[in-house]
Amino acid sequence: MIQQKMIGDVLASTVICESIKYHFPDALVHFVAYENTLPVLLNNPHIDKVIIFGNELRESKWAFYKFLKSLGKEKYFAVIDAYGKLESNLISLFTTSKYKISHYKSYTRWIYTHTVVENLNPDGRIPLAIENRLALLQPILDRPGNFLTSPKIFLKESEIREASESVKSIKNHPDQKLIMIGILGSSGLKTYPPKYIAEVLNIICDQVDAKLLFNYIPSQKEEAQAIYNKCNEKTKAQIDLDFYASSLRKFIALLSQCNALIGNEGGAVNMAKALGVPTFCIFSPFIIKGAWHSENKSLHYGIHLSDYYPQKLEKMDNKEIKRNIVALYASLEPKLFKEPLLEFLKKYCQ
Repeated sequence: MIQQKMIGDVLASTVICESIKYHFPDALVHFVAYENTLPVLLNNPHIDKVIIFGNELRESKWAFYKFLKSLGKEKYFAVIDAYGKLESNLISLFTTSKYKISHYKSYTRWIYTHTVVENLNPDGRIPLAIENRLALLQPILDRPGNFLTSPKIFLKESEIREASESVKSIKNHPDQKLIMIGILGSSGLKTYPPKYIAEVLNIICDQVDAKLLFNYIPSQKEEAQAIYNKCNEKTKAQIDLDFYASSLRKFIALLSQCNALIGNEGGAVNMAKALGVPTFCIFSPFIIKGAWHSENKSLHYGIHLSDYYPQKLEKMDNKEIKRNIVALYASLEPKLFKEPLLEFLKKYCQ
């Protein structure tokens, strides 16, 4: 199983591993992933071995070649390439196996024994990111698949206990709710405007007795502080700006103790979903909502400009949407989705 790149992508591909174990309980599953994504794979019972694709393999062609040769010595039954980029193309090419499976691309199809055409039209049942990954299993199944469609993160009891103890110190009382805020996206193109996210935080704090935690890394402190400064005084009193985890694994454990995650769509949202934490996320206008969101799961709410002004996006391709991202985000005012936000807060945070 090959899946490099981002945490959300790696998490999505774990459903392939779980489904393999469901259909072939005695199978051994090896997972190739970047080192920074390992925290979401730890303790996963459906993965027998994680093969780390370290930075040195990207920096040294010789190191990468030796890595490819070492994989070539293994006798795999199947190689499933969910990444489909040059690195994984080469891994697939060098690896010995009866089945080599990936999504169809005209210029790489010769590498694989089977290719699967990706579906680009979400129907709301399950996210396209999951549906298209599970389709990669069809060549090795001799019957229709019975698939598990929700990624999971597996924490140890000790990790949960430690996180539970740590959050006690920031709550004003034991019954106070804890909400993780996805305050920033992974880039400016995926970040809801600071003025608007501050309005969202004011709505939250006006409705519920909750302590708000900002999800950001130290290098983003200035941006997080700027959003904090835009909030009203009542909201500021409910935000603990300086409480954050020292590692990704500790963040995951901390997230498991939250009643909800609200904010920008991204890796933290995917982790919350994998932990069963309710989410209310705001999608960037250039992201296809149906790729990462299912309308069937009431635990998770997704907001997108197309829900309110589909005509604004109808005649734009992705490049044009990115060029106009500021104006498009400006159209997605908090008042548009205040009602579903209040409904979400009533369900999970009161």
